[in-house]
Amino acid sequence: MPTYVTLLNFTDQGIATVESSPNRIDAAKDLVEEMGGEFKAFYLTFGQYDGIGVLEFPDDETAAKYALTLGKAGNAKTETLKAFSQEEFADIVDGLST
Repeated sequence: MPTYVTLLNFTDQGIATVESSPNRIDAAKDLVEEMGGEFKAFYLTFGQYDGIGVLEFPDDETAAKYALTLGKAGNAKTETLKAFSQEEFADIVDGLST
């Protein structure tokens, strides 16, 4: 399954109720599984983003639906990146000519 990295920033609503965030992460895990994906990891981060999630989904459309559903809840703004493993990267560049 394709891997996606979701970058998260709390909204005003999300930071005002930050103590509920662990429960929201559990709900997000359940949603990912309901959508046929796998929730690989969550990290609270310092810097430009408040957190990141590493997720797998069957396809881009499902990943987009998840991101929209998460955003609709109003607690976080997201930016989602499609990620390629080291092996996938090697396959991609294997055919490049110099």
